[in-house]
Amino acid sequence: MTLDWAVVWQHRDALLAGTRTTILLTFATMAIALPCGALVAVLRLYGWEPVRAVATAYVEFFRNLPLILVVYWAFYVLPILIGLGLSPFATGLAALALNVTAYNAETFRAGINSIRRGQMEAAMALGMSRAQALRRVVIPQALRRILPVLASTWVSLFKDTSLVSVIAVTELAYVSMQIRAQTFRVLEMLTAMATIYWLLGYPQAKLVDWIQRRYKVSE
Repeated sequence: MTLDWAVVWQHRDALLAGTRTTILLTFATMAIALPCGALVAVLRLYGWEPVRAVATAYVEFFRNLPLILVVYWAFYVLPILIGLGLSPFATGLAALALNVTAYNAETFRAGINSIRRGQMEAAMALGMSRAQALRRVVIPQALRRILPVLASTWVSLFKDTSLVSVIAVTELAYVSMQIRAQTFRVLEMLTAMATIYWLLGYPQAKLVDWIQRRYKVSE
């Protein structure tokens, strides 16, 4: 078997562009999923009963679907529902955001529930509204507890962006597979793709380890 690693260097610009798209997808998805997840969590905990039911149904629906199915759903069904054709990037972003928002909502809900109810009651007894008590007392403490979980979700999201390659989003996995198909250098391109993911993912994983140690909460 003859290996030709030069093919990786020859297509470095395409691989770099795909890597940038992967990173952009990760940041954009989490930028949407963090505030939306917090909102869904608050609605589940304190919303009007029908609103709570809708929020709960949303979380349970997307948490129990394979992400790859959500990607296909966003690509084929979402344009029909909204009557607007989306670009592959926008479609992939929508699918990832819908999925990660559901997981973040559960993370935020668990964090809020971990704060003793007496703190909310004490804040409201001092004259705060429920919204003020949440913003000033409960959520700051909950964030410290859930930060390691959110960091782990970030790392998982970074890897899961590869799934949007099935709808031709030109991120790292899609670009690597395209180069593989054009050059027939399977081992070289798969190895290069794995190496890039590892080089980017390993520092993130170690950062998560540090966050877990730094923000560990002991009762």
